[in-house]
Amino acid sequence: MKKSAIALLLLAAMLLTACSAPPEAIPAPETGTPAPAIEPTIEPTPEPTPSRAEEILAGMTLTEKLCQLMIVRPEALAGVSPVTSTGEEMLAGLEAYPVGGIIYSLNNLVSREQTTAMIDGAQSASEIPLFISADEEGGSVGRLMYKLGTTWVDAMYSYKDEGPETAYNNAYTIGSDMAALRFNTDFAPVADVWTNPENTVIGDRAYSDDFDEAAKLVPAAVEGFRDAGVICCVKHFPGHGDTSTDTHTGAAVVDKGLAELMAGELKPFIAGMEAGADMVMVGHITLSAIDPEHPASLSEAVVSGILRDTLGWDGVVITDGLEMGALMQYDMGERCLLALEAGVDILLGVDDIPGTLKALTEAVELGWLSEERIDESVLRVLTLKLARLGEF
Repeated sequence: MKKSAIALLLLAAMLLTACSAPPEAIPAPETGTPAPAIEPTIEPTPEPTPSRAEEILAGMTLTEKLCQLMIVRPEALAGVSPVTSTGEEMLAGLEAYPVGGIIYSLNNLVSREQTTAMIDGAQSASEIPLFISADEEGGSVGRLMYKLGTTWVDAMYSYKDEGPETAYNNAYTIGSDMAALRFNTDFAPVADVWTNPENTVIGDRAYSDDFDEAAKLVPAAVEGFRDAGVICCVKHFPGHGDTSTDTHTGAAVVDKGLAELMAGELKPFIAGMEAGADMVMVGHITLSAIDPEHPASLSEAVVSGILRDTLGWDGVVITDGLEMGALMQYDMGERCLLALEAGVDILLGVDDIPGTLKALTEAVELGWLSEERIDESVLRVLTLKLARLGEF
C-alpha cells in the first residue's frame, strides 16, 4: 500500500511538470552597427577674472607705471620752492608725471586750512589716488606737530616702559591727527632698536633698546596707525640702531650675519609685519657680511633674499630717501634702477623725475630691467591703494 502511494505521487509530479509552460527563450543579440559611446563633454577652463588692480595695470603706459612707483617732494613736480599750494606749476607737474605719492615737509605746511586745500588740490588732479605722506614719529621727528599744532607726542623711547597700550594710543593719536588733515600715509613706526649709545640718527626715535621689548611695542603701534586710518611703514630695515654713522650724510655699516640679525634687529620688523604693516622701508645701511657692495636699499641679497624670500614679505617695499648722502656714489637714475632690480617697489624722494624716467625707460629698452618686474611692483602699489584708499 505504501509503495502504491509513492508511485501515485511520482506520477502526479511528472504530469504537473509536463503541463507547465516552457521557459521563455533568451533573445539572441541583435546584429548590426553598435550604438556609439557617449563622449563626456569637456568644459573649457574659464579664464581667471582679473582683479581691479590688474585691470588698471593693463591700461597703463610704461611711463605711467614708472611714475606710480615714485613718491616725491612737491618741489620735484612744481620746479619751484617751497610749494604751499597746488597751483599751476604743481598741476602741470602732476599731469606730466602722474606719480604715486607726495611727501610733505615742514616748509610745505603753513596752516591747517592751507594744508588741506593743497592736498585736496593734488588729489583732485590725480586719476589714481596719491599716497599723501610725511614723517610723523613723535618727538624730534614731526611735521604736523611742529607746524599745524596737532597733538604733541614725545619721542617713542620715553614711553618704552609704559607697554603696548601706550604704543598703540600714541600711534592712534598721531594717525588720527594726520587723517583729519588729509594725510593717508605715515612713515612710522621706527622698528630700529637703540643698542648703540653712540647712535644719534636713531636714538630716542626707537621704541626701545631691547629687541624683545621693541618686538612688543612696534606691532602695537602698527595696529594703532591702521585703526586710525593711515597707511604705516616699519623702518629702517634691516635695523639702523647699532650703527654709528648717519646715512643722511654717509655710509653706515653693520657687520652682523643673518643668524645674528634674526636673533636681534629683525625681531621688531617681523612682529610689525605680522601685525599688518602696509610697507617696509629699507634703509641705506650696508650689511658687510651679506652684501658689502651695496646699501641694503639697493641690494638684491637683502631685499629679495632676506626680506622677501627668508621672511616671506610680499607687501610693498619702499626705499629710504634716495637723496641721502649714503648713496652719493650713484646718480639718481642708477639708484632707482638698482633699487628696482633689488626688489623694491616704491622709490622715495626722486628729485629728478624726467632724468630718472629716461634712465629707467632706457634700461627696459636695453633689457636690463624687464617690464614684468615693473608690473610686479605697480600691482603691489595699486593693490595697497585699493585696499586702504578706497575703490577708484
